[in-house]
Formats: sequence, structure tokens, C-alpha cells
Amino acid sequence: MCASVLAPEVPTIVLEPCDQAPRLARGFLAERFVEWGIEDDYVGRLVASELVTNAWRHGEGPIVVRVFRDGGAVVVEVWDGGEGRPVIRSEDLDAESGRGLMLMAQLVRTWGFRPLNEGGKITWARF
Repeated sequence: MCASVLAPEVPTIVLEPCDQAPRLARGFLAERFVEWGIEDDYVGRLVASELVTNAWRHGEGPIVVRVFRDGGAVVVEVWDGGEGRPVIRSEDLDAESGRGLMLMAQLVRTWGFRPLNEGGKITWARF
């Protein structure tokens, strides 16, 4: 007899690509941390905000945010329909933006992205 185990649903929120999306993603992450009993959500809020901001500014279509635990780590995944790939820019002291991924990369264990067969990508960070 075969048995299957269903994984618990991964907390997910779908956001419209607008200037309110990063704030809503931070709140969503903070709620998950409270549920899990994690008191320090600073890095998580920064990660969620950066990844969602990039999806809003450089991606396309709705933004899907998933937050889950993987062993002792927390993983944030952000999906958008854009084909562009996230890259850490060279430091430009005169630039008014473009430092978010560089900062985030210094605070997380690892991060990256993967293209989706249906188009778009998932950008993720583990911390």
C-alpha cells in the first residue's frame, strides 16, 4: 500500500505591482514570524521589501510572495512575470538607488533566482 504525505500549505500572498506592495510584503512576513515565535524579523522584512520592490519596479504582472521554514532557515520567494534577472550592480557612489541587492546579499546565507517554465522567475533568499 502506498501512502502519501501532504506538505502543509506554504504561506503565500499575491500583490498588485504598486508602491504599496513592499509594505504589504513586510507585514505578511512579520505575521509569519509572530506565528513561528521568531522575535527578530529585521532581516526578513528587509529581504521581503527588497525582493518585492525589485519585482514591482523591474518585473511584470502580479507579485507572489511565499515565506516558509526549511530546517533552521527561513526562505522568502518572490515570483514575478518579468524576464529580467536580478544582478548586484557595481558600486556607484553617485547613484541614488541600486544598492538593495548588495545589502541583502551581505545579510542572508544565500540567495538566487530561477526561471519558471511558464515565464517569469522566482527570486529567493535563505537566512
